[in-house]
Amino acid sequence: MGDLLAEAEAELYTDDPDGFTARRAELASRARDAGEPAVAKKITALRKPTRSAWVVNRLVRSDPEVRSRLDGLAADLREASGGGRLRELTAARAKLVDELTRTALEGLSAPPAGLREEVTATFDAAIADPEVAASLGILVRAARYAGFGGFAAAPPAAAPPPRKTKAPAEPAAEREARRQEKIREAERAVADADRDLESATAAERDLEDSVRDLEAQLADLRQRLAEARRRSYRAESRQQRAAGQLSRLKE
Repeated sequence: MGDLLAEAEAELYTDDPDGFTARRAELASRARDAGEPAVAKKITALRKPTRSAWVVNRLVRSDPEVRSRLDGLAADLREASGGGRLRELTAARAKLVDELTRTALEGLSAPPAGLREEVTATFDAAIADPEVAASLGILVRAARYAGFGGFAAAPPAAAPPPRKTKAPAEPAAEREARRQEKIREAERAVADADRDLESATAAERDLEDSVRDLEAQLADLRQRLAEARRRSYRAESRQQRAAGQLSRLKE
């Protein structure tokens, strides 16, 4: 049971998602033919991944070291103490995520910026969120981690109160930085909304495909039922004729 399901997941979440629905139906049918209806049901329930999720799944399944590298860095960040060590690991985190993103997108012709951003966000989230890390390989949609994953440095010691009572004016650079951060937050909100729309649309198409598959199965079963009823009716007629003939012979 487990092997058929695992094999189906490995194939469906590694191959191009354009052929996901048709191949899922074939694998579910194979499980039913093998006498594993429960596995067939689980395979039918597998959801089609978005393109960004597929890119991540493909890399994770083709290179077992990806998961261990992400887990190792996440463990180091959780155990880090002191601003210097945290800054070092933060730089390593950015470097690893950039490397994995470039590797994951290799072979794709001119991947759009949105796809690259979602792949980057997913690898970054996998470092910060154990649930995302656990789902690598069977991701259905890209992930994003909004917090800091417990990796923020401890706050610095409180500074002595300023001598001047009037607070200095905010430097122009800080105002610009704050504005840029608000722009990035807005861009992330738009990206999240786009991702939600893509996921909902993909789920809708996926369910439509499933409904068509079930309708085809139902039509086939109805045809088989009608044929069984015809055979039953013919057999009953023969039985009645034979019984009548036997009764006449005994008289």
